[in-house]
Amino acid sequence: MSLRLLSPVDIGPYRLRNRMVMAPLTRSRAAEGEVPTEMNALYYRQRASAGLIVSEGTIISPEGRGFTDTPGLFTGAQVEGWRKVTEAVHDAGGRIFAQLWHVGRQSHRDLQPDGGAPVAPSVVPAIGKCRTRGGLKDFSEPRALTIDEIARIVSDYRRAACNALEAGFDGVELHGANGYLVDQFLQDGANRRTDRYGGSLENRSRFLFEVLAALIETWGAGRVGLRLSPHNKHGEISDSDPWALHEYLARRLSGRGLAYLHVTEPRTLPGGYIREDEAANAAPRLRPLFDGPYIAAGGFGRNSAEELIAAGHADLVAFGRSFLANPDLPERFNRGLRLNPYDRKTFYSEGPRGYVDYPTWAESGDSADTAS
Repeated sequence: MSLRLLSPVDIGPYRLRNRMVMAPLTRSRAAEGEVPTEMNALYYRQRASAGLIVSEGTIISPEGRGFTDTPGLFTGAQVEGWRKVTEAVHDAGGRIFAQLWHVGRQSHRDLQPDGGAPVAPSVVPAIGKCRTRGGLKDFSEPRALTIDEIARIVSDYRRAACNALEAGFDGVELHGANGYLVDQFLQDGANRRTDRYGGSLENRSRFLFEVLAALIETWGAGRVGLRLSPHNKHGEISDSDPWALHEYLARRLSGRGLAYLHVTEPRTLPGGYIREDEAANAAPRLRPLFDGPYIAAGGFGRNSAEELIAAGHADLVAFGRSFLANPDLPERFNRGLRLNPYDRKTFYSEGPRGYVDYPTWAESGDSADTAS
């Protein structure tokens, strides 16, 4: 029986070869200056059989930095580095969007220009740690952005979008999830503002829609996607009514002609381990409210992804750890083959181990019909 996952689908101006998306995955392997390298190009090329690749989170400015060795899109050298990646993916017949990222309060002074405080909607510290050159450190207390600074950050997103276009990407995804800057404006646990960027749902979503407008101005709506995470609590992000917030967003995003809406499910346990038996609940709730292509993400396997698409709850499904460890994931799903296990210890390490050395099924000689 043919898999729905492997059938073509349209997003914006593109016909994708299948409905399998490689999810954005921070790997912390950019070179000095936050520049992608030939090794990064090989990594993405190996996984170009995905219908769509969404790049790892890519910082829009030095202020947006929250991890060491993550790539950027704010210098000429970074643009040239990403061009190597996009050319490699296109040579292999793939499509790739750049995920544009600003971490906001989830940072440390050691990572900020001139050792300054991270920025946020309000002076509400995130809870957790980030990777610095000095090891894991608690997030620093942020400072609240002024109205003028908010406008400047929108311009930073616009510049990064222009750089992504120059670098040869097929589109951009706005990272509005996981407790980072856009999400900090959206959720009232982090946003205590009393001006036009705080309070009501309309005000708290103003920054998101201003950034989307800047990206659409550069790319056109059909080549701009958005990622949201109704359940994610990273950095102790919270909202008094997360469903009201995300249902409001799904409705308001309809009619704009976006490439897609990309939403994560609450399918992970503390520590990042997958809860395989938990059914998706964001997709059935939000999919009917959004009129464009819908990508669901969060611990799906071959069978659960098929069931979600068959039920009409998603048009595409994103896979993270599975694509990390299985560069030929669509072919493995097609043949019903066993998946390589991922090595958590190498997720954010240096060098090729756990990055470009995972074998394809042909290289491993595996023929067991055990994929799920």
